[in-house]
Amino acid sequence: MGFASLGSGSRGNGTVVALTPPGDATATRTINFLVDCGFSLKQSEQRLARLGLSGGDLDAIFISHEHSDHIAGVAALAHKYNVSVYASHGTLKKSGIDFAATAFDGDTTFVLQGIDVNPVCVPHDAREPTQFVFTNGKETVGVLSDLGCVTQHVVDQYRACTHLLMEANHDPDMLMRGSYPPALKRRVGADYGHLSNAQALALLDAIKHDDLEVVIGHVSEQNNRTDILEAMFANRRSEVRSLQIATQKTGVDWIGDRPIVRQVSFSELA
Repeated sequence: MGFASLGSGSRGNGTVVALTPPGDATATRTINFLVDCGFSLKQSEQRLARLGLSGGDLDAIFISHEHSDHIAGVAALAHKYNVSVYASHGTLKKSGIDFAATAFDGDTTFVLQGIDVNPVCVPHDAREPTQFVFTNGKETVGVLSDLGCVTQHVVDQYRACTHLLMEANHDPDMLMRGSYPPALKRRVGADYGHLSNAQALALLDAIKHDDLEVVIGHVSEQNNRTDILEAMFANRRSEVRSLQIATQKTGVDWIGDRPIVRQVSFSELA
């Protein structure tokens, strides 16, 4: 299995999760899910190609919520490559996306192509936001961005993760001194906004174990810095298997194995 970030931040987000279905002893291919797509079609294709994928290799696109940095490229990518879209009832209604779209209930696990999908309800200022935990029974990948506070429910749902992309959005002092309008500062720092670095650290402390591979994402370019994050999380590197920071420009490369994509034969192309 593996997971990677197309890019993560206020100007666009996308995370690819690749898992082998249970019982596939030959591992002929992986099931490839994209969580959110906040980039234009051209950017999405370029960022997927950097990871060795095309839109045609995706088995589904999951939407966490309707904010533009998470859905801007979903419709175009889904249309072009005929990829099914999944989101909560509220997210689908608010987003207006209806191409091959399926609504699910938050906090109700379902199975898609052999992979257990757990859409976790989180506190965020959107219509019906969810984040995601995917598992094939052996590896468990969590994607957790865009939440304003850490609830016990969130902690409980992400404890079993072997791989996790988690938000550390802002440094509160930088946010308060920055150029955002007062209303936006209050929104970002509120319980339905985004996690501060300290909140993210507390979350990691609640769920960390020595087999956990962590990517810190959704880092604000205006209200955070990688050197602050490096200093804050430095002592945790020895307590997890790995810890990296995803950037807005390049995301982060594959953690774990690259996906096994279906090979198209010449007869199929004829």
